[in-house]
Amino acid sequence: MSSHPEHADHGHVHGEGCGHVAVPHGDHVDYVHDGHLHRAHDGHFDECETTGHLQHEGHEHVHGEGCGHVAVPHGDHVDYLHDGHRHAAHGDHYDDH
Repeated sequence: MSSHPEHADHGHVHGEGCGHVAVPHGDHVDYVHDGHLHRAHDGHFDECETTGHLQHEGHEHVHGEGCGHVAVPHGDHVDYLHDGHRHAAHGDHYDDH
């Protein structure tokens, strides 16, 4: 599940070539900006945040510096782009974001 609060006063337009990391997220693309994720929505941008913790089952790869996946700053932690979604370390497993 995701919440989508509107990001007020966002003058920058995200899209191909905007300079921010693009992150596929379900049926849309999020852009990493100022430590959080933005998505286009009805003429404005929302902050796209996951709610809850959906554990990624059977994940044997360990993410970290040099793991080969794009690191995405996300609030107080780092997510890693892997297989079309973001993984976040959570205890002894990874969550899908």
